[in-house]
Amino acid sequence: MKISSKVSVDSLLSGCRRRERKSQELLYSLTASKMLGVCMRYAKDKYEAEDIMQNGFVKVFNKIDSYKGDGSFEGWIRRIMVNTAIEEYRRKQREIAAIEIDEAFEVSQDMFDMNTLEAKDLLLMIQELNVNYRMVFNMYAIEGYSHNEIAAALGISEGASKTQLSRARAILKNKILKLEGGKHASYAG
Repeated sequence: MKISSKVSVDSLLSGCRRRERKSQELLYSLTASKMLGVCMRYAKDKYEAEDIMQNGFVKVFNKIDSYKGDGSFEGWIRRIMVNTAIEEYRRKQREIAAIEIDEAFEVSQDMFDMNTLEAKDLLLMIQELNVNYRMVFNMYAIEGYSHNEIAAALGISEGASKTQLSRARAILKNKILKLEGGKHASYAG
């Protein structure tokens, strides 16, 4: 996290711990765009991502005293955003009955050309995934959770986590191949 030369991380933390509105606003303005990017991967659209981020920042400001300086401050904020997205997922799962997938779905993992794929295209593809697939994919592929950790966090079996990851990858692969095929077809004409 880049902090301007006028303010240090320590002074920003001190101000936030004293519940100073200016320090909170500065922390928000310095980190919001990056944290929105984190939340966008877990949300179906920008509005849901903004809600997750706002709830996450409320937790950041309420739990600021629990940051002890172990690891980066930005990493601590990021973890809160991810956990807030997971909590939102759990809340929604209680509202709608989800069917757990029992059988593994193996898909060959052929390589494809990623050179023409842009980050915004991939983000849109991830957002289009079923919410269960999106959560597992993000937690495993982006955040580095193990299937055991994902299962515990989302209240599913480890096998369901592996299956959902496999299916998410297959869906993303097909979308990428279609996108790549469409781009290559437009160059042929």
